[in-house]
Amino acid sequence: MSKLHITAIQSSLHWQDKAANLQMFEQKIRAIDGYTEVVILPEMFSTGFSLNPAELAETMDGETVSWMKRLSTEKRIIIAGSVIIREGDNFYNRLIWMLPNGQHGQYDKRHLFAYPGEDVQYSAGDKRLSASVKGWRVNLQVCYDLRFPVWARQSNSFFQGNHGTGPEYDLLIYVANWPERRVHAWKTLLQARAIENQCYVVGVNRVGADGNDLQYSGDSMIIDPMGEVIKTSTNTEENLSAILDKDHLQRVRYRLPFLKDADKFIIENLKPDEDIS
Repeated sequence: MSKLHITAIQSSLHWQDKAANLQMFEQKIRAIDGYTEVVILPEMFSTGFSLNPAELAETMDGETVSWMKRLSTEKRIIIAGSVIIREGDNFYNRLIWMLPNGQHGQYDKRHLFAYPGEDVQYSAGDKRLSASVKGWRVNLQVCYDLRFPVWARQSNSFFQGNHGTGPEYDLLIYVANWPERRVHAWKTLLQARAIENQCYVVGVNRVGADGNDLQYSGDSMIIDPMGEVIKTSTNTEENLSAILDKDHLQRVRYRLPFLKDADKFIIENLKPDEDIS
């Protein structure tokens, strides 16, 4: 129970072509070498990062979510990645955490990237997703959320002096379409999130070019709670697999109990987290 096997799939994407992307990712998942329990795909993995949700969005019983459910059940793995979802008149950049039993958790991207107009085309989420697997607590976020440390910050409300039930989560996951020209920020902030929250961090980014001629270098990373990079890859399509060690995480937190000294704060206008186990 102290080990968690994860695989991050760093891939190029077929621009706004769901069928081609789903076929590609199914092949990549089936080709994973060795045992894995959680497979993480990039942001908007079935379309690429598009500001055209009216044509590309689907409902939660649509093609992509159904694909995730089928493959998760068949392979007995958790699959996570974000999809363009429509609910009523609203569109969401929604991260889905699909379990092998067909149940799922969902997180709607909180921080929408206003620079290209994501905030105009999409609605922001108002709650976080707290998932768990094999005793690991998981915090799931999307791309631009990485620039806002309060949204990921461990709460010290769990601590009473030197005792308590421990931090809120053990693993922080970011799925992204993060352009190469800003990749220094991506790499730096992923390591910062691991260090300041004393947790493992997995950042999954795409490679290649999209329909707007933006270039992506990948630089997906798996990082330990000291900020050390366990796995990374640049400018290649690659499956990055690692075994996360809960005992190592607990030793770091025990020897360096920094979290109990953190500032207390409250995030306003936040609905209770969705919890999925």
